[in-house]
Amino acid sequence: MSVMKREIPVNQISGFCIGQTENEQAGTGCTVIIGRNGMCAGLDIRGGGPASRDAGILHPLASAGTINAVVLAGGSAFGLDAAGGVMEYLEQRGIGFDVGVTRVPLVVQSDIFDLTVADPSVRPDRKMGYEAARIAMEAPNYRDGNYGAGCGATVGKLGGMNTCMKSGIGSYAVELDGLQIGAVVAVNALGDIFDWKSGKKIAGMLTEDGKGFIDSTLFMQRNIKVHENRFVDNTTIGAVLTNASFNKSELCKIASMTHNGYARSIRPVHTSADGDSIYALSSAEIEADIDLVGTLAADVMAEAVARAVRSAVSAYGFTAASDLDFEL
Repeated sequence: MSVMKREIPVNQISGFCIGQTENEQAGTGCTVIIGRNGMCAGLDIRGGGPASRDAGILHPLASAGTINAVVLAGGSAFGLDAAGGVMEYLEQRGIGFDVGVTRVPLVVQSDIFDLTVADPSVRPDRKMGYEAARIAMEAPNYRDGNYGAGCGATVGKLGGMNTCMKSGIGSYAVELDGLQIGAVVAVNALGDIFDWKSGKKIAGMLTEDGKGFIDSTLFMQRNIKVHENRFVDNTTIGAVLTNASFNKSELCKIASMTHNGYARSIRPVHTSADGDSIYALSSAEIEADIDLVGTLAADVMAEAVARAVRSAVSAYGFTAASDLDFEL
């Protein structure tokens, strides 16, 4: 007898809680994923320009077996201060690695570049990180759209900001015979976005009059010479969450497989002008096959990318897919 998987909200995956804060006026925000009892984690970075904090502790040879939180945020490298606020909140509650005199929370972070969207002087900081961590633990508020790390996200930027579109943060999760797996992703890609099932383009680079799409891959092919001034302020950052039990090395493999979800949904992807990164997180509650989980992870990530685009609303002068007035 076959077992059918069913869709569940990503915030129902056992062992995790997610909180979000954003400064809507400034066009930036922060999403914090906390393992209630710690979590095993892996990371795979494919883009050429990541902004990250403490990524080294997720290397399979590093000592840390578990971490406490993952931060996805805006602000580029400036926004990496948000992790300090998450650490402050967790330390106050006695959460972290015991070093005798205190507990040191292990918090990793990746950021998107959203400084060209609204107010470049406002970035996620310790206060925003602290509040997002507090919300995650006390009143989880995750939702798709122009929230958290997706507040200032845009896509289709090969021609610069004048012809790009508004994106956001998206999620998708499923349950299969007790196995839970889901994805959260802030889509801030250089390339165009496609529905992974139909292959239909749903967002990306627009014509100058905003009445049609330009194929970003074909746009690149018009000139094979080196582009010295390519717009490099992009990055799609995400996490796949599961209640299945894996160690750090296995989760790095799952994160690697999850990048197939990006490849199905974003073109071009993993360029030198992106910082594409994926965390794989485990609450270690049930046993499951690594290849099954990696395969499902790519599927849920591809769907989460599409939902990040479809749930976004137009803002800061950038049109969202929900407001396009031409035939897709």
